[in-house]
Amino acid sequence: MKFIATATGLMLLVAGLCSCAGPTPNSKPAESRALISQMENSIANKLFDDAFNELLDRSPQQQSYLGFRDKYDQWDDISDDYARETQQIVERQWREIQRSVDYERLDEDTKLSYQLFEYNTRLRQQAFRYRFHNYPVDQMNGMQSAVPAFLINIHPSQSDEDMEAYVTRLTGVEALFEQLIVNLKMRAEKGVVIPLFVFHHVISDSQNIISGKPFSDSNEDSTLLADFKEKVNRLEINANSKSELIDKAEVALLESVQPAYEKLIEYLAELERQAGSDDGAWKFPDGEAFYSQALQHTTTTELNPSQVHQIGVDEVQRIHREMRTILKLLEFDGDLQDFFHYVRTDSQFYFSNTPAGKQSYLSMAVDIIATMQERLDDLFLRQPNADLIIKAVEPFREKSAGKAFYNRPAADGSRPGIFYANLYDTRDMPKYELEALAHHEGIPGHHMQISVATELTGIPKFRKFGRFTAYTEGWALYMEYVPKELGFYADPYADFGRLALELWRACRLVVDTGIHWQRWTREQAIQYLDDNTPSPHNQNVKAIERYIVMPSQATAYKIGMLKFLALRERSMEQLGDRFDIREYHDVVLRSGPLPLTMLEEVVDRWLASKRL
Repeated sequence: MKFIATATGLMLLVAGLCSCAGPTPNSKPAESRALISQMENSIANKLFDDAFNELLDRSPQQQSYLGFRDKYDQWDDISDDYARETQQIVERQWREIQRSVDYERLDEDTKLSYQLFEYNTRLRQQAFRYRFHNYPVDQMNGMQSAVPAFLINIHPSQSDEDMEAYVTRLTGVEALFEQLIVNLKMRAEKGVVIPLFVFHHVISDSQNIISGKPFSDSNEDSTLLADFKEKVNRLEINANSKSELIDKAEVALLESVQPAYEKLIEYLAELERQAGSDDGAWKFPDGEAFYSQALQHTTTTELNPSQVHQIGVDEVQRIHREMRTILKLLEFDGDLQDFFHYVRTDSQFYFSNTPAGKQSYLSMAVDIIATMQERLDDLFLRQPNADLIIKAVEPFREKSAGKAFYNRPAADGSRPGIFYANLYDTRDMPKYELEALAHHEGIPGHHMQISVATELTGIPKFRKFGRFTAYTEGWALYMEYVPKELGFYADPYADFGRLALELWRACRLVVDTGIHWQRWTREQAIQYLDDNTPSPHNQNVKAIERYIVMPSQATAYKIGMLKFLALRERSMEQLGDRFDIREYHDVVLRSGPLPLTMLEEVVDRWLASKRL
């Protein structure tokens, strides 16, 4: 399969449709208009899919994420020349759509696709100017850990051909990292240097990958060799073929992966001497303008940093009031700070930091999701087919990774959705938060929304597989709250945990804008979380370090949740007894991920149709 637009085929389609556009002598005007609209929709949707396929063809890794196997022995080209070429293609695609499609003749859903394509194009044009204002390696999503995570979790492993492709990707790591180092140097020349605290994490991650066999005489296999062996040994092929594959992998690990990581470590040691202690995006060239734009892109709103900051302050105060109500219910003798200390330190709220304790955590998560699945008919008209599994974050990256995250399923069903829990230290994963966390990452949160979008039919691919952080994370946070309305969180401590996670997201609005706009220090931001949340200090440190390397990303959750709640409240007010939460959820899910401004327009059109 080759993912690229065929211009000749498109023009033949257009010509064929246009030749039928005129009304026949016996046709009625309304029928003619409907036929012309149908033709215009077909032209537009083919262009949208051709554009998506053309860009997908340029990203072997994205193909693997979606379950395609065209270039699944290759890595993405991450050079700036390739990025420039891609941007030129994006702009050419948009010009072609503008020339070829009559917007006024489209039906409402195809108009939405057109508007969204235009929005995406404009977003990419604006962001391209600031393409160097990020960190290719960091403790959250850096390539040093993303490469092994990709091979372990995304690369297919159902056949010997799949494992041959795995070996080829191992062989390609050295060239990929050469591009990575060039990208780091280009940023350094522009004054964009990784924060000082990041270097230890990234170097440690890198050293972890090249530890063990075949890199040393260790009794244990390295992370990648252990993964490769485990997958090869599952295959139904003869022993000689298995041995040959493993030998090839060992050669690739020694001749490509090891030198790649050693060169990266060497360069990072050099780059560290240029790093400073100023952590906010304001330090970048044109940093304030960059952050303002990043904030609007992330929230998909026109909110400015000061407004986002104040929303956070107000939400923190509201959630603190709700927490105090729970304290009264529990007859707790002390104030909110005393309660924060109590739940941070009392062992009853944590599983033991042992293999058995970690397995108990995962088992509890499975039970919570299974219970929620039994109630999905109360909330949804459609449910996903994709499976969901729950795993602990792999040891090679658990020290630096976030506390929980989700990987989407493959479009063809070959890979399930994955809810990852970081169990490096179970003291960072309290029992009282687990119910809300499972709803967020699993069901009815990320797995529900992303799987439903992946399985949608009748809309262009770029809508099915798109992502807007405020929509996606806003939905997941909203879905932490909704189960409470069904009677979940019956335990007051679990309800406190729900509020604790919501409080965490409200605080993000304050500290993210504090760091990147108001020039707070790392220490100021950590202290704010220490003072206002029940989270332990070491978790607050890790959180602030995340927000530093991902400017604006953390603001999406609360802004998105507030929009889903506000639109639901509007719907309830206008529809009264006719309001059905299942129908509301279907309306906000069936178009795929949208900017919040477009989501509001979709809901308003639905409400208008209900009033007719």
